[in-house]
Amino acid sequence: MKNTIFTFKDDSPKYKQIYEQFKSFIEQGNILANEKLPSIRQLADSLQVSRNTTLMAYEQLVAEGYIRGEGRKGYFANELEPLIFQRAVISHHKKQTNSNKPPVVNFRADAVDQTHFPLKIWRRIANQVLTLQDSFRYGEPFGEECLREQISTYLFQSRGVKTNANAIIIGSSTQQMLVYLGQILKDEFQSIIVEDPGYDGAREAFQFHRFKFETLPVYETGADLSQLEQMKSRLIYVTPSHQSPMGVSMSIQQRQMLIHWVNKMRGYMIEDDYDSEFRYTQKPFPALASIDSARVIYLGNFSKSFLPGIRLSYMVLPQPLFDRYKKHFTHFESPTSLFSQLTMAKFMEMGEWNRHVKRMRLVYKRKMLHFVSELKKQFGQHISIIGEQSGLYLLIKLHLNRSEEWLIQRASSYGVKVCPTSLYFIKNKPDDPIIKLGFSHLSCDEIELGVKLLKKAWIESK
Repeated sequence: MKNTIFTFKDDSPKYKQIYEQFKSFIEQGNILANEKLPSIRQLADSLQVSRNTTLMAYEQLVAEGYIRGEGRKGYFANELEPLIFQRAVISHHKKQTNSNKPPVVNFRADAVDQTHFPLKIWRRIANQVLTLQDSFRYGEPFGEECLREQISTYLFQSRGVKTNANAIIIGSSTQQMLVYLGQILKDEFQSIIVEDPGYDGAREAFQFHRFKFETLPVYETGADLSQLEQMKSRLIYVTPSHQSPMGVSMSIQQRQMLIHWVNKMRGYMIEDDYDSEFRYTQKPFPALASIDSARVIYLGNFSKSFLPGIRLSYMVLPQPLFDRYKKHFTHFESPTSLFSQLTMAKFMEMGEWNRHVKRMRLVYKRKMLHFVSELKKQFGQHISIIGEQSGLYLLIKLHLNRSEEWLIQRASSYGVKVCPTSLYFIKNKPDDPIIKLGFSHLSCDEIELGVKLLKKAWIESK
């Protein structure tokens, strides 16, 4: 590389400055096409930064096509098309808007940790599954029996739910399962009780079938069940183990109260147990379905605990509802990949699923503790932290006399993407804005950087 002197100029993240300078060197011809770049270690040592910093810079350059990695050979500059090069040189001198830049830190809540994903094991099992004759057919309409059996065993061991393979339906997502479920319930039930705030995707599924809503208020301390007796609905949707989004868990007294109510009303309770694996203070609470399987419809998935893109969810139905479901959907094709089902079944059978959950519980607990510590250190009394006992995200209530929209825009201007929570609320609006921060896919360094940038955006720049 010729005439390539690195300088760190401002407070923006060093990985971003390295990325921008390399990009400039390539666009201006200081780094020639196919020229080899320093290794991640060499660059980190010469710039006196961490290897993770140089890795992040290189990954961004690879993603945008400026450089390529060639296995053990290292990284090399790509050749730019003349037209692209001309545009790049012109745009280099223009100030780019924030909307065109990827966020420096993205506190998204829809991703999982990639670093600890058991890629080699999953790939090996998937390759084995592809040699099976069963992989070359259409799948069963309600899911493969081998996976349903594994889920049945897992639910009894981890959640105390006694069921069998014949009561389990495999689907692609929780929302899809709720749409199907609404189809078999809408003739008997015209309304449903939903949590407020609560999972907006569930409300959309019920609204698809024109259910009317009654709302159950949920606060930072838990759900207010005192209003149940005044409600007319006999159907209720809840997230008792890790309330979405408030993060609280129902006590055993509240669970027993709900079971008593649903039996008295002769209705059904839909229990969405979407991420119960990740509780950090005690063992995961037993599921409501473990107390009463006759009146509880249980929902679970592999999206939060394993991989969102695998599109695997499941539902345990009481026998009368299973018979009704079977009558409606026997002639419908399964919406879920047969290959994913067979691979997951083998993954669970070999004990890899349990090992994965235990490992990730420790990984996410470490991240959560670091996240909470950093938030308290940087923000002090300016925030209240909600939901630090479990899950893959945190809520922070900000006492800054600012709107949710302002907070999101200010964070974005400093290169940080955060998530709103207003979409979860119906009537039970909070007194201060609440921001959702997912952390599962971030490293501890990225979490720390994100929190510091948020402090600059929300407090230091006031």
